[in-house]
Amino acid sequence: MNITGNTIFIPGGTSGIGLALALRFQAAGNTVIVGGRRADLLAQLAEEHSLATVVIDTTDADSVLAARDEVLERHPELNVLIAMAGIMAVEDVRGPRFLSEAERIVDTNVGGPLRLVSAFLDHLQTRPDATLMTVSSGLAHTPLAATPTYNGTKAFIHQFTESIRLQLAGTTVQVVELVPPAVRTELLPGHSENEHALPLDAFADEVMTLLGTQPDATEILVEAVKFLRFAEIENRYDAAVAVLNPAA
Repeated sequence: MNITGNTIFIPGGTSGIGLALALRFQAAGNTVIVGGRRADLLAQLAEEHSLATVVIDTTDADSVLAARDEVLERHPELNVLIAMAGIMAVEDVRGPRFLSEAERIVDTNVGGPLRLVSAFLDHLQTRPDATLMTVSSGLAHTPLAATPTYNGTKAFIHQFTESIRLQLAGTTVQVVELVPPAVRTELLPGHSENEHALPLDAFADEVMTLLGTQPDATEILVEAVKFLRFAEIENRYDAAVAVLNPAA
């Protein structure tokens, strides 16, 4: 992926990792459109950062299609989609709210990217240099006991990305998987203060460096995520699980 001269749509780009990358892509010479559900927040971002914005709810198929039509009408040169939107929650599979919470996570983390890919892929294939970026997690490879559904959705995203990359081989669409470690955002309440997580700015800066120096990469792996990503491959899975879940 080239890191300049693109027109990039980032659903879920109103906060956290999405916004941090949106601002860096903008500074690198890209046109960036961020999407989110809150019109008031989008208006604030447009005013403060001169970002283009569009209202989108990735759990709603009609909203995704409406956002696609609006984005392509205003930015027909769009050539990069980063499917950033996702949610995480602590769960107890023995609890009464488990199923409803799990379904909500699956609808956002799995259904959302599927809707986005379905909506935008035809257009991306018309562009001479396009990128589709998914966002998984190190927890797709080494699980955190407290977040079973989140872990599972990110494992799905990993395998889905691997599979569509095979299907799109030979097209103009490069498929890239961004694999974050724990990053100091509000993905979980209070997580932005987690001393064991990577600072947001450090993560975003390293991602941009990797994208700039590895334009043909299929996975973007900051150094901090490799402990999780390669635990099983390097025959240290049980030890990594124990480190990640000391009280489990």
